[in-house]
Amino acid sequence: METVPVWLRERRTGVGRPAERSRAEVTAAAIALADREGLAAVSMRRVAAELGTGPASLYRYVDSRDDLLDLMTDEMATEYQLPEPGGPWLPALLEVYRQGRAVMLRHSWLPELLLARSTLGPHSTELLEHVLAILAAHPAGAGRKLEAFAVMTTLTAALTLHELNASSGAPQRQGAYLAHAIAAGRHPHLAAALAGGPATPAPRFEDTVSRVLTGLLGE
Repeated sequence: METVPVWLRERRTGVGRPAERSRAEVTAAAIALADREGLAAVSMRRVAAELGTGPASLYRYVDSRDDLLDLMTDEMATEYQLPEPGGPWLPALLEVYRQGRAVMLRHSWLPELLLARSTLGPHSTELLEHVLAILAAHPAGAGRKLEAFAVMTTLTAALTLHELNASSGAPQRQGAYLAHAIAAGRHPHLAAALAGGPATPAPRFEDTVSRVLTGLLGE
């Protein structure tokens, strides 16, 4: 198994005529394919077809589909347009959350990928640096700050995936089963928790992120 990150590997030159593509073009083709057909469609063969070449030519740039996924995930960090760090830390981190959510809504394959694998490349490292700059004056230790970044990334992905799945009918099916379970009378605590029904407003995801970050880092 390859242990050297794709960004630290030299491109293979191969034999014969020089390569006509770049790693950036390969990444862009993989992203376009995932945006159009979903993450399952991304393979060495399909990405090569997007580029009008054969799968063997991709091995000049990447060794495997895992490399493609890492490159795609890291490239998403380029879509953030974050202001210079300054002012209170919590509003600044919530802006990172808002932009992350927007990126994930544009690329609906991204939340599930972030939850399944951890990727830190050149662009995502810049995002981490931004978060640490926001927290530079915060008294929490370095480990707690790194934990906050990891938790915020995971929570943003999970909440955005929940939001994307809302249109699939899953919440309706879940609600129907919960109604059945409550009617059976064997779950009194659940019945009490849901007694408010639809009249109880659902918490905003941003409020959830705010409470989690405050719990991790303090006021």
